[in-house]
Amino acid sequence: MRIFKKIISLFILLFYMLLVAEVTTAQTADNEATQETRYLLNNLHKQLTQGIMFGHQNDLAYGVGWKYEGKRSDVKETAGQYQAVYEWELGRLEIDAAENLDGVSFNKMKQYIADAYQCGGMITISWHLNNPLTGKTAWEFAHGTVESILPGGSKNELYKSCLDKKVAFFLHLKAKKGEFIPVIFRPFDEQNGSWFWWGKNHCTLEQLKQLCRFTETYLQEVKNVHNLLDAFNTDRFDSIEAYLERYPGDAYVDIMGFDIYQKGDILVNDKLIAEVDKSLTLLEKMAADKNKIPALTDFGYNTVPDSLWWTNVFYKALKKHTIAYVLAWRNAGKKSTDEMEFYMPYKGQLSATNFKIFTLTDKIIFEK
Repeated sequence: MRIFKKIISLFILLFYMLLVAEVTTAQTADNEATQETRYLLNNLHKQLTQGIMFGHQNDLAYGVGWKYEGKRSDVKETAGQYQAVYEWELGRLEIDAAENLDGVSFNKMKQYIADAYQCGGMITISWHLNNPLTGKTAWEFAHGTVESILPGGSKNELYKSCLDKKVAFFLHLKAKKGEFIPVIFRPFDEQNGSWFWWGKNHCTLEQLKQLCRFTETYLQEVKNVHNLLDAFNTDRFDSIEAYLERYPGDAYVDIMGFDIYQKGDILVNDKLIAEVDKSLTLLEKMAADKNKIPALTDFGYNTVPDSLWWTNVFYKALKKHTIAYVLAWRNAGKKSTDEMEFYMPYKGQLSATNFKIFTLTDKIIFEK
């Protein structure tokens, strides 16, 4: 009997060792990534077989009609639990502002990130850097901006100083045991559009690739930031060739994603379902071929005017796909006397009941 127990114990140990070996094979774009960052990437690969994690931008900082109210969350007030993914924005950190371009305090953001990580949440960070050539916002484009911040360009030193501000932020993100909190870093998003200074009409394909490579190399090799997974994402696309036009190379990417928003009334519901379905199919193929993580890095339908949108549209678009996470844009609330901005329902909103139903499907994963 004792020998039998030993055999069983050895078998369990061998099985565990094989399991660990299986889930630690994913290679981060950063060869010196921290252990926690490597664990995050490995867990994302495992997550693909378990469902899709749900996320929301700025969720703990504010929602519709409130700001900085303890542990309040529009997601929790409708879903009954917090989301699994938290995204924040670093735009305006480079000019030493106290708040980012979404109006969130950088100091509070650090605490929100630590709190979410402690509860098992995943952190992702976007960056809409002010135009280094003109000093205006990320939406104020000027031809030649990307070229000016590459090595040898007139604004390269300025750009490096902007990156240095990000370095200080990333290296400040530590958990209770002192380990660096792993983060998915998502700069230069929607690069196949032309609404940002890094967009397709404002630089060449090669210049943008060089910018992504330079940024990552500077952070890792010059500044020793090793708690980042690197995300590449476009806006909506319709072919593999179109998606990969600005792709900097497998050695510089961990996450592959795209952004898509529904505009117009519910008459375009079926069109959105078909488009998301096609794009996710293409994304999954590319990610599998390259051993990367596929994700829907931004989505939304402003004010969610369709009471059944979450189950009748969004879930239908997702249900047959295998991606790691989806991230809804922010709930800014009232922006002016005649404009509201929110992409998640809040308590009592038209689609709140349907969102709750959506969260209870086996496919969608929240913090619990």
